[in-house]
Amino acid sequence: MQRPLFLRQASIPKSLGYLIIMAPRSFFCMRSNFLFGSRCWMTQFSTEVFLKSISFRLFSVKCGNADSESSENEELLNNLLTMGVDVDKAKKRQPGVFNRMGTKEQDLKMFLLSKGASKEVVASIISRYPRAITRTPESLSERWDLWRRIMTSDLEIINILERSPEAFFRSSNNRNLENNIKFLYSVGLTHKCLCRLLTNAPRTFSNSLDLNKQMIKFLQEVCLSLNHNKPRDFIGKIIFKNPFILIQSTKRVKTNIEFLKSTFNLNNEKLLVLLCGPGAKILDLSNDYVNRNYTNIKEKLFSLGCTEEEVHKFILSYPDVIFLGEKKFNDKIDYLIEEKFSISQIIENPRILDSSISTLKSRIKELVNAGYNFSTSNITLLSWSQKRYKAKLKKLNIE
Repeated sequence: MQRPLFLRQASIPKSLGYLIIMAPRSFFCMRSNFLFGSRCWMTQFSTEVFLKSISFRLFSVKCGNADSESSENEELLNNLLTMGVDVDKAKKRQPGVFNRMGTKEQDLKMFLLSKGASKEVVASIISRYPRAITRTPESLSERWDLWRRIMTSDLEIINILERSPEAFFRSSNNRNLENNIKFLYSVGLTHKCLCRLLTNAPRTFSNSLDLNKQMIKFLQEVCLSLNHNKPRDFIGKIIFKNPFILIQSTKRVKTNIEFLKSTFNLNNEKLLVLLCGPGAKILDLSNDYVNRNYTNIKEKLFSLGCTEEEVHKFILSYPDVIFLGEKKFNDKIDYLIEEKFSISQIIENPRILDSSISTLKSRIKELVNAGYNFSTSNITLLSWSQKRYKAKLKKLNIE
């Protein structure tokens, strides 16, 4: 009976990579000057083996950088360089695209130019999301028409693509996009709400329809559990306040809702108001992140003499403080205390923590020089928009 072939592997380093030879154990080693000038594996095969159709590969070559580069589509590289694409950036993001044949970079360029994009914007889009050049003109046109059911102009879509090209090109499943649009309209979301979703959280429309249905169903159940009989209104308010909620898991959102209810001892009515208002923004945050930042805020304010009631009032009046990491929150509080602000002033005006320390420093200095007295006057202007703040400062200087 013929002995079965057992394969083993040997590597021979070469300047252009290395050769992996799969060889039966019956191979014997000999010196060869005509093949590679190095050791090679030789064997004797029976006529039966040579004539018999076999399905396994005897020799396998793994190529190095030189082979990889040679497999790249040179015509594609030349086209992209001519278009002003940052090829190095594009290769780092999606290298596989450069080995493909039949790409549609010229079609994509003409399509986007026809919609009002500049050549620079087209180059930027491809540099950051090279896979865009694999989309067919027909698919692009169909997808664009679907987006126009929500957006009012081509320029609005171009602005989204310039900011986040993945939003438009990540999926080519136009049927899924169409079904999601129909579904979200059917549950009561307004045109304004869908515009906000597409602008801020376009991945919502790349979700599977079932995934979006799960979140909507969950939010409906939350609404009914709070004895609120207007689920459409409830869902619309939450999604408008937090457009990222549909790209999160129901488990994460549920855990955050339970955290708000148990931590702040909220009844159904108060929890409903919070979720439909400022509390909606933190529902998509990591549960660990929320807990860690809440604990830090509580411990910091406790160290400054605040009661638990004051801490809760501070957070519930402006839940955005939960977004501040431990160091940022502590550094801002410490700086304001050093500038002789009382902790009660900070608690009553939590929005000032939105400003960076450098902004706080410059504004405090400017206002003090203008004769503003923080001990007797409101400190909310530290969080005002730049335009509003400058107008106030100018008025103070005139006075």
